[in-house]
Amino acid sequence: MTTQQTPLDSPLGRTGEPGLPLASGRDTLRVAGAILPIVAQGVIARRRSVVALAGKLDTDGRGVRTMQDLATRYGSGPVRLRLPARRAALVLDGEGVRRVLDGTPDPFAPDTWEKRKALGQFQPHGVLVSHGEVRAERRRFNEAVLDSGHPLHHNASVMARAVAQEAEQLGREVDRSGELDWDAFIRAWWRVVRRVVLGDGARDDHDLTDQLTRLRNAGNWSFLLPRQRARRERFRDRVRAHLERAEPGSLAEMIARTPADPEVDPVDQVPQWLFAYDPAGAAALRALAALVAHPAELAAAREEIHDRDLALPQDLPRLRAAVLESVRLWPTTPLLLRETTRSVRWDDGELAGRTVLIIPTWFLHRDGRTRADANRFDPQQWLDGAAQEDPALVPFSAGPGRCPGRELVLFTTSLFLAHLLRGRELELAVPELDPQAPLPAGVDPFAVRLRVRPTG
Repeated sequence: MTTQQTPLDSPLGRTGEPGLPLASGRDTLRVAGAILPIVAQGVIARRRSVVALAGKLDTDGRGVRTMQDLATRYGSGPVRLRLPARRAALVLDGEGVRRVLDGTPDPFAPDTWEKRKALGQFQPHGVLVSHGEVRAERRRFNEAVLDSGHPLHHNASVMARAVAQEAEQLGREVDRSGELDWDAFIRAWWRVVRRVVLGDGARDDHDLTDQLTRLRNAGNWSFLLPRQRARRERFRDRVRAHLERAEPGSLAEMIARTPADPEVDPVDQVPQWLFAYDPAGAAALRALAALVAHPAELAAAREEIHDRDLALPQDLPRLRAAVLESVRLWPTTPLLLRETTRSVRWDDGELAGRTVLIIPTWFLHRDGRTRADANRFDPQQWLDGAAQEDPALVPFSAGPGRCPGRELVLFTTSLFLAHLLRGRELELAVPELDPQAPLPAGVDPFAVRLRVRPTG
Protein backbone atom coordinates (compact mmCIF):
# COMPACT_ATOMS: atom_id res chain seq x y z
CA MET A 1 0.00 0.00 0.00
CA THR A 2 1.39 3.46 -0.86
CA THR A 3 0.42 6.96 0.14
CA GLN A 4 0.38 9.96 -2.15
CA GLN A 5 3.08 12.49 -1.34
CA THR A 6 2.08 16.14 -1.11
CA PRO A 7 4.34 18.98 -2.30
CA LEU A 8 4.99 19.87 1.34
CA ASP A 9 6.36 16.38 1.99
CA SER A 10 8.26 16.09 -1.26
CA PRO A 11 11.98 15.36 -1.01
CA LEU A 12 12.39 17.97 -3.75
CA GLY A 13 11.58 20.74 -1.32
CA ARG A 14 8.78 22.82 0.09
CA THR A 15 7.39 23.76 -3.32
CA GLY A 16 8.39 20.66 -5.26
CA GLU A 17 11.20 22.51 -7.04
CA PRO A 18 14.50 20.62 -7.53
CA GLY A 19 16.93 21.09 -4.69
CA LEU A 20 18.33 19.41 -1.63
CA PRO A 21 15.74 17.06 -0.11
CA LEU A 22 13.59 18.52 2.63
CA ALA A 23 12.24 16.14 5.24
CA SER A 24 8.55 16.33 6.01
CA GLY A 25 7.43 17.59 9.38
CA ARG A 26 6.63 14.02 10.40
CA ASP A 27 10.06 12.79 9.37
CA THR A 28 11.76 15.67 11.14
CA LEU A 29 9.98 14.53 14.30
CA ARG A 30 11.23 10.99 13.65
CA VAL A 31 14.78 12.33 13.40
CA ALA A 32 14.29 14.14 16.68
CA GLY A 33 12.99 10.90 18.17
CA ALA A 34 16.20 9.15 17.08
CA ILE A 35 18.58 11.87 18.26
CA LEU A 36 16.98 12.92 21.55
CA PRO A 37 17.78 9.61 23.33
CA ILE A 38 21.44 10.11 22.37
CA VAL A 39 21.38 13.64 23.76
CA ALA A 40 19.59 12.42 26.88
CA GLN A 41 22.37 9.90 27.54
CA GLY A 42 24.75 12.86 27.85
CA VAL A 43 26.72 14.35 24.97
CA ILE A 44 29.38 15.80 27.29
CA ALA A 45 29.18 13.47 30.29
CA ARG A 46 27.31 10.18 30.21
CA ARG A 47 24.32 9.78 32.53
CA ARG A 48 24.52 6.26 33.91
CA SER A 49 20.82 5.73 34.52
CA VAL A 50 19.83 7.02 31.07
CA VAL A 51 22.53 4.95 29.33
CA ALA A 52 21.18 1.85 31.09
CA LEU A 53 17.60 2.66 30.08
CA ALA A 54 18.61 3.38 26.48
CA GLY A 55 20.27 -0.03 26.30
CA LYS A 56 17.19 -1.80 27.60
CA LEU A 57 14.95 0.03 25.12
CA ASP A 58 17.42 -0.35 22.24
CA THR A 59 17.05 3.33 21.39
CA ASP A 60 20.33 3.34 19.44
CA GLY A 61 19.18 0.41 17.31
CA ARG A 62 15.79 2.01 16.72
CA GLY A 63 17.54 5.19 15.69
CA VAL A 64 19.67 3.33 13.14
CA ARG A 65 16.55 1.87 11.58
CA THR A 66 14.92 5.31 11.45
CA MET A 67 17.93 6.77 9.66
CA GLN A 68 18.01 3.86 7.22
CA ASP A 69 14.40 4.54 6.31
CA LEU A 70 15.07 8.25 5.85
CA ALA A 71 18.12 7.58 3.66
CA THR A 72 16.08 5.20 1.53
CA ARG A 73 13.28 7.74 1.09
CA TYR A 74 15.27 10.96 0.65
CA GLY A 75 18.61 9.81 -0.69
CA SER A 76 22.09 10.37 0.64
CA GLY A 77 21.56 13.99 1.54
CA PRO A 78 22.20 16.36 2.95
CA VAL A 79 18.57 16.08 4.00
CA ARG A 80 17.25 19.37 5.34
CA LEU A 81 15.14 19.29 8.48
CA ARG A 82 12.11 21.44 9.32
CA LEU A 83 13.19 23.10 12.55
CA PRO A 84 11.54 26.30 13.78
CA ALA A 85 14.62 28.30 14.79
CA ARG A 86 17.66 26.57 13.27
CA ARG A 87 18.73 25.54 9.78
CA ALA A 88 19.85 21.92 9.97
CA ALA A 89 20.59 19.03 7.63
CA LEU A 90 21.58 15.38 7.99
CA VAL A 91 24.60 13.94 6.17
CA LEU A 92 23.76 10.33 5.38
CA ASP A 93 26.53 8.94 3.17
CA GLY A 94 30.27 8.53 3.21
CA GLU A 95 31.06 10.95 0.40
CA GLY A 96 29.05 13.64 2.14
CA VAL A 97 30.95 12.94 5.37
CA ARG A 98 34.25 13.19 3.51
CA ARG A 99 33.32 16.52 1.92
CA VAL A 100 32.17 18.07 5.19
CA LEU A 101 35.08 16.88 7.32
CA ASP A 102 37.70 17.64 4.67
CA GLY A 103 36.16 21.12 4.44
CA THR A 104 36.82 21.91 8.12
CA PRO A 105 37.08 24.69 9.26
CA ASP A 106 35.88 26.56 6.16
CA PRO A 107 33.22 26.31 4.84
CA PHE A 108 32.27 23.75 7.50
CA ALA A 109 33.15 25.18 10.90
CA PRO A 110 33.41 22.87 13.94
CA ASP A 111 32.57 25.61 16.46
CA THR A 112 28.82 25.36 16.18
CA TRP A 113 26.53 27.32 18.50
CA GLU A 114 25.62 24.07 20.29
CA LYS A 115 29.27 23.23 21.00
CA ARG A 116 30.10 26.71 22.21
CA LYS A 117 27.25 26.59 24.71
CA ALA A 118 28.05 23.10 25.99
CA LEU A 119 31.85 23.20 26.07
CA GLY A 120 31.93 26.78 27.32
CA GLN A 121 31.25 25.43 30.80
CA PHE A 122 34.78 24.06 31.11
CA GLN A 123 36.86 25.01 28.06
CA PRO A 124 35.67 28.31 26.54
CA HIS A 125 39.07 28.78 24.87
CA GLY A 126 39.50 25.26 23.52
CA VAL A 127 40.06 24.32 19.88
CA LEU A 128 36.56 22.92 19.41
CA VAL A 129 34.93 26.25 20.15
CA SER A 130 37.43 28.39 18.23
CA HIS A 131 37.43 29.82 14.72
CA GLY A 132 39.75 31.48 12.24
CA GLU A 133 43.39 32.18 13.04
CA VAL A 134 42.76 31.72 16.76
CA ARG A 135 41.63 28.17 16.08
CA ALA A 136 44.66 27.56 13.86
CA GLU A 137 47.05 28.68 16.61
CA ARG A 138 45.32 26.59 19.26
CA ARG A 139 45.26 23.59 16.94
CA ARG A 140 48.99 23.92 16.27
CA PHE A 141 49.67 24.06 20.00
CA ASN A 142 47.55 20.98 20.67
CA GLU A 143 49.22 19.00 17.90
CA ALA A 144 52.68 19.91 19.17
CA VAL A 145 51.94 18.92 22.78
CA LEU A 146 50.06 15.75 21.84
CA ASP A 147 52.69 14.79 19.23
CA SER A 148 49.93 14.22 16.69
CA GLY A 149 50.54 11.80 13.87
CA HIS A 150 53.09 9.65 15.70
CA PRO A 151 52.07 6.21 17.04
CA LEU A 152 54.40 6.70 20.02
CA HIS A 153 54.46 10.03 21.81
CA HIS A 154 57.78 11.76 22.45
CA ASN A 155 57.30 10.95 26.16
CA ALA A 156 56.03 7.42 25.53
CA SER A 157 58.63 5.78 27.81
CA VAL A 158 57.46 7.64 30.91
CA MET A 159 53.82 7.25 29.92
CA ALA A 160 54.27 3.50 29.40
CA ARG A 161 55.65 3.20 32.91
CA ALA A 162 52.59 4.96 34.33
CA VAL A 163 50.27 2.67 32.35
CA ALA A 164 52.17 -0.42 33.53
CA GLN A 165 52.11 0.55 37.19
CA GLU A 166 48.42 1.41 37.28
CA ALA A 167 47.36 -1.61 35.21
CA GLU A 168 49.41 -3.91 37.41
CA GLN A 169 47.81 -2.48 40.56
CA LEU A 170 44.38 -2.96 39.01
CA GLY A 171 45.38 -6.49 38.01
CA ARG A 172 46.30 -7.38 41.58
CA GLU A 173 42.96 -6.02 42.81
CA VAL A 174 40.86 -7.97 40.32
CA ASP A 175 42.92 -11.14 40.77
CA ARG A 176 41.97 -11.05 44.45
CA SER A 177 38.32 -10.16 43.91
CA GLY A 178 37.79 -12.40 40.89
CA GLU A 179 35.90 -9.65 39.07
CA LEU A 180 36.59 -6.62 36.87
CA ASP A 181 33.82 -4.03 36.62
CA TRP A 182 33.48 -0.42 35.52
CA ASP A 183 34.15 1.14 38.92
CA ALA A 184 37.45 -0.67 39.40
CA PHE A 185 38.47 -0.09 35.79
CA ILE A 186 37.73 3.64 35.71
CA ARG A 187 39.50 4.37 39.01
CA ALA A 188 42.70 2.90 37.61
CA TRP A 189 42.13 4.53 34.23
CA TRP A 190 41.79 8.02 35.73
CA ARG A 191 45.05 7.50 37.65
CA VAL A 192 46.72 6.76 34.30
CA VAL A 193 45.12 9.80 32.69
CA ARG A 194 46.12 12.23 35.43
CA ARG A 195 49.72 10.95 35.37
CA VAL A 196 49.97 11.09 31.56
CA VAL A 197 48.51 14.58 31.31
CA LEU A 198 49.70 16.28 34.50
CA GLY A 199 52.40 14.07 36.01
CA ASP A 200 52.72 11.69 38.95
CA GLY A 201 51.88 14.46 41.40
CA ALA A 202 48.32 14.45 40.05
CA ARG A 203 47.88 10.69 40.41
CA ASP A 204 45.56 10.85 43.42
CA ASP A 205 43.92 14.19 42.70
CA HIS A 206 40.46 12.67 42.39
CA ASP A 207 38.90 16.02 43.22
CA LEU A 208 40.34 17.51 40.04
CA THR A 209 38.56 15.05 37.78
CA ASP A 210 35.45 15.15 39.96
CA GLN A 211 35.31 18.92 39.45
CA LEU A 212 35.66 18.41 35.71
CA THR A 213 32.84 15.85 35.75
CA ARG A 214 30.55 18.35 37.50
CA LEU A 215 31.37 20.99 34.89
CA ARG A 216 30.78 18.46 32.10
CA ASN A 217 27.44 17.53 33.63
CA ALA A 218 26.52 21.21 33.46
CA GLY A 219 27.66 21.18 29.83
CA ASN A 220 25.06 18.50 29.08
CA TRP A 221 22.44 21.18 29.59
CA SER A 222 24.07 23.53 27.05
CA PHE A 223 22.36 26.94 27.11
CA LEU A 224 19.80 25.92 29.75
CA LEU A 225 22.23 26.41 32.65
CA PRO A 226 24.26 29.54 33.41
CA ARG A 227 28.05 29.33 33.32
CA GLN A 228 29.49 27.98 36.57
CA ARG A 229 32.31 30.49 36.59
CA ALA A 230 33.41 30.07 40.20
CA ARG A 231 33.64 26.30 39.89
CA ARG A 232 35.49 26.62 36.59
CA GLU A 233 38.02 29.02 38.13
CA ARG A 234 38.66 26.60 41.01
CA PHE A 235 39.20 23.85 38.45
CA ARG A 236 41.56 26.06 36.41
CA ASP A 237 43.57 26.94 39.51
CA ARG A 238 44.03 23.27 40.28
CA VAL A 239 45.09 22.48 36.71
CA ARG A 240 47.50 25.42 36.72
CA ALA A 241 49.14 24.19 39.94
CA HIS A 242 49.85 20.81 38.34
CA LEU A 243 51.13 22.41 35.14
CA GLU A 244 53.57 24.58 37.07
CA ARG A 245 55.48 21.45 38.13
CA ALA A 246 55.97 20.51 34.45
CA GLU A 247 56.86 16.96 35.49
CA PRO A 248 59.24 15.25 33.05
CA GLY A 249 57.48 12.81 30.75
CA SER A 250 54.00 14.35 31.11
CA LEU A 251 51.99 16.52 28.76
CA ALA A 252 52.54 19.27 31.34
CA GLU A 253 56.24 19.16 30.49
CA MET A 254 55.40 19.42 26.79
CA ILE A 255 53.24 22.47 27.52
CA ALA A 256 56.14 24.15 29.30
CA ARG A 257 58.43 23.46 26.31
CA THR A 258 55.98 24.50 23.57
CA PRO A 259 55.77 28.16 22.53
CA ALA A 260 52.21 29.47 22.78
CA ASP A 261 50.55 32.39 21.05
CA PRO A 262 48.84 34.81 23.49
CA GLU A 263 45.47 33.57 22.19
CA VAL A 264 46.17 29.95 23.08
CA ASP A 265 45.74 29.88 26.91
CA PRO A 266 47.56 26.58 27.63
CA VAL A 267 45.61 25.95 30.84
CA ASP A 268 42.36 25.94 28.88
CA GLN A 269 43.58 23.28 26.46
CA VAL A 270 43.97 20.68 29.22
CA PRO A 271 40.25 20.12 29.97
CA GLN A 272 39.69 18.79 26.44
CA TRP A 273 42.43 16.19 26.89
CA LEU A 274 41.02 15.03 30.21
CA PHE A 275 37.51 15.10 28.74
CA ALA A 276 38.54 12.97 25.74
CA TYR A 277 40.23 10.39 27.92
CA ASP A 278 36.98 9.64 29.80
CA PRO A 279 35.06 8.12 26.84
CA ALA A 280 38.34 6.50 25.78
CA GLY A 281 38.11 4.47 28.98
CA ALA A 282 34.60 3.33 28.03
CA ALA A 283 35.87 2.40 24.55
CA ALA A 284 38.72 0.38 26.05
CA LEU A 285 36.45 -1.57 28.40
CA ARG A 286 33.99 -2.30 25.58
CA ALA A 287 36.93 -3.44 23.44
CA LEU A 288 38.02 -5.80 26.20
CA ALA A 289 34.48 -7.18 26.48
CA ALA A 290 34.28 -7.69 22.70
CA LEU A 291 37.67 -9.43 22.62
CA VAL A 292 36.70 -11.80 25.42
CA ALA A 293 33.45 -12.62 23.59
CA HIS A 294 35.37 -13.45 20.37
CA PRO A 295 37.91 -16.21 21.13
CA ALA A 296 39.75 -15.98 17.80
CA GLU A 297 40.32 -12.24 18.18
CA LEU A 298 41.32 -12.69 21.80
CA ALA A 299 43.87 -15.34 20.82
CA ALA A 300 45.34 -13.02 18.18
CA ALA A 301 45.63 -10.21 20.72
CA ARG A 302 47.34 -12.51 23.21
CA GLU A 303 49.75 -13.63 20.53
CA GLU A 304 50.63 -10.01 19.81
CA ILE A 305 51.69 -9.36 23.40
CA HIS A 306 53.42 -12.70 23.91
CA ASP A 307 57.00 -12.25 25.17
CA ARG A 308 56.84 -8.45 24.83
CA ASP A 309 58.23 -6.23 27.56
CA LEU A 310 55.10 -4.22 28.27
CA ALA A 311 56.96 -1.85 30.56
CA LEU A 312 58.39 -0.33 27.38
CA PRO A 313 56.50 1.72 24.79
CA GLN A 314 54.73 -0.61 22.39
CA ASP A 315 52.94 -0.23 19.09
CA LEU A 316 50.26 -2.91 19.40
CA PRO A 317 48.36 -2.89 16.09
CA ARG A 318 45.86 -5.63 16.98
CA LEU A 319 44.85 -4.08 20.26
CA ARG A 320 44.70 -0.63 18.65
CA ALA A 321 42.43 -2.15 16.01
CA ALA A 322 40.22 -3.64 18.74
CA VAL A 323 39.82 -0.19 20.33
CA LEU A 324 39.09 1.41 16.95
CA GLU A 325 36.49 -1.27 16.25
CA SER A 326 34.96 -0.66 19.66
CA VAL A 327 34.56 3.03 18.78
CA ARG A 328 33.20 2.08 15.36
CA LEU A 329 30.52 -0.13 16.91
CA TRP A 330 29.75 2.15 19.86
CA PRO A 331 30.89 5.68 18.92
CA THR A 332 31.99 7.87 21.78
CA THR A 333 30.89 10.84 19.65
CA PRO A 334 27.65 9.60 18.07
CA LEU A 335 26.92 12.99 16.47
CA LEU A 336 29.50 15.15 14.69
CA LEU A 337 28.45 18.75 14.08
CA ARG A 338 29.65 21.32 11.56
CA GLU A 339 28.16 24.68 10.58
CA THR A 340 28.35 26.29 7.16
CA THR A 341 30.23 29.59 7.18
CA ARG A 342 28.56 30.66 3.92
CA SER A 343 26.24 29.25 1.25
CA VAL A 344 27.60 25.97 -0.08
CA ARG A 345 26.67 24.43 -3.41
CA TRP A 346 25.88 20.72 -3.32
CA ASP A 347 25.16 18.43 -6.27
CA ASP A 348 21.40 18.86 -6.03
CA GLY A 349 21.08 22.26 -4.48
CA GLU A 350 22.50 24.74 -2.04
CA LEU A 351 22.97 24.84 1.72
CA ALA A 352 22.42 28.25 3.23
CA GLY A 353 25.01 29.82 5.47
CA ARG A 354 24.74 29.02 9.19
CA THR A 355 23.23 25.60 8.55
CA VAL A 356 24.27 23.02 11.13
CA LEU A 357 25.22 19.72 9.51
CA ILE A 358 24.61 16.62 11.61
CA ILE A 359 26.76 13.55 10.90
CA PRO A 360 25.10 10.62 12.74
CA THR A 361 28.14 8.39 13.19
CA TRP A 362 26.22 5.88 15.27
CA PHE A 363 24.06 5.26 12.17
CA LEU A 364 26.76 5.45 9.50
CA HIS A 365 28.96 2.96 11.36
CA ARG A 366 26.03 0.54 11.69
CA ASP A 367 24.23 0.91 8.36
CA GLY A 368 23.54 -2.67 7.33
CA ARG A 369 22.50 -1.52 3.86
CA THR A 370 26.08 -0.55 3.08
CA ARG A 371 28.16 -2.56 5.58
CA ALA A 372 28.38 -6.34 5.72
CA ASP A 373 30.06 -6.03 9.14
CA ALA A 374 27.57 -3.50 10.51
CA ASN A 375 26.77 -5.54 13.61
CA ARG A 376 29.82 -7.74 14.07
CA PHE A 377 33.23 -7.24 15.64
CA ASP A 378 35.74 -6.88 12.80
CA PRO A 379 39.10 -5.43 13.95
CA GLN A 380 40.79 -6.80 10.84
CA GLN A 381 39.46 -3.93 8.74
CA TRP A 382 41.67 -1.54 10.73
CA LEU A 383 44.71 -3.69 9.95
CA ASP A 384 44.22 -4.31 6.22
CA GLY A 385 43.29 -0.72 5.34
CA ALA A 386 39.63 -1.36 4.46
CA ALA A 387 38.31 0.87 7.23
CA GLN A 388 40.59 3.75 6.28
CA GLU A 389 39.19 3.66 2.74
CA ASP A 390 35.61 4.11 3.95
CA PRO A 391 34.90 7.82 4.56
CA ALA A 392 31.80 6.94 6.59
CA LEU A 393 33.96 5.44 9.36
CA VAL A 394 35.19 8.30 11.52
CA PRO A 395 35.84 6.99 15.07
CA PHE A 396 38.12 9.97 15.78
CA SER A 397 36.54 12.32 13.23
CA ALA A 398 38.57 13.01 10.07
CA GLY A 399 40.09 15.71 7.93
CA PRO A 400 41.70 18.84 9.42
CA GLY A 401 39.45 18.52 12.47
CA ARG A 402 40.49 14.97 13.32
CA CYS A 403 41.15 14.41 17.01
CA PRO A 404 44.77 15.51 17.58
CA GLY A 405 45.06 13.05 20.48
CA ARG A 406 44.07 10.00 18.43
CA GLU A 407 47.46 8.30 18.54
CA LEU A 408 48.03 9.05 22.21
CA VAL A 409 44.63 7.63 23.14
CA LEU A 410 45.23 4.48 21.09
CA PHE A 411 48.68 4.06 22.62
CA THR A 412 47.46 4.31 26.22
CA THR A 413 44.29 2.24 25.76
CA SER A 414 45.98 -0.58 23.85
CA LEU A 415 48.87 -0.82 26.31
CA PHE A 416 46.49 -0.75 29.29
CA LEU A 417 44.50 -3.64 27.78
CA ALA A 418 47.68 -5.57 27.07
CA HIS A 419 48.58 -5.52 30.77
CA LEU A 420 45.09 -6.68 31.77
CA LEU A 421 45.17 -9.57 29.30
CA ARG A 422 48.55 -10.87 30.42
CA GLY A 423 48.55 -13.48 33.15
CA ARG A 424 44.82 -13.94 33.60
CA GLU A 425 41.81 -15.61 32.04
CA LEU A 426 38.77 -13.43 31.51
CA GLU A 427 35.16 -14.44 31.05
CA LEU A 428 32.41 -12.00 30.12
CA ALA A 429 29.58 -12.02 32.66
CA VAL A 430 27.71 -8.89 31.51
CA PRO A 431 26.63 -8.19 28.82
CA GLU A 432 26.03 -11.40 26.91
CA LEU A 433 27.72 -10.95 23.53
CA ASP A 434 27.24 -13.85 21.14
CA PRO A 435 29.88 -13.80 18.36
CA GLN A 436 27.41 -15.58 16.09
CA ALA A 437 24.64 -13.01 16.62
CA PRO A 438 24.42 -9.30 15.72
CA LEU A 439 26.05 -7.15 18.37
CA PRO A 440 23.69 -4.75 20.15
CA ALA A 441 23.68 -1.13 19.01
CA GLY A 442 24.22 -0.02 22.58
CA VAL A 443 26.51 -1.57 25.20
CA ASP A 444 26.40 0.08 28.61
CA PRO A 445 30.04 0.35 29.77
CA PHE A 446 28.90 1.00 33.35
CA ALA A 447 27.35 -2.49 33.44
CA VAL A 448 30.28 -4.43 31.92
CA ARG A 449 31.52 -7.13 34.27
CA LEU A 450 34.17 -9.78 33.66
CA ARG A 451 35.13 -12.78 35.76
CA VAL A 452 38.85 -12.97 36.39
CA ARG A 453 41.11 -15.95 37.07
CA PRO A 454 44.86 -15.39 37.39
CA THR A 455 47.00 -17.89 35.50
CA GLY A 456 50.36 -17.09 37.10
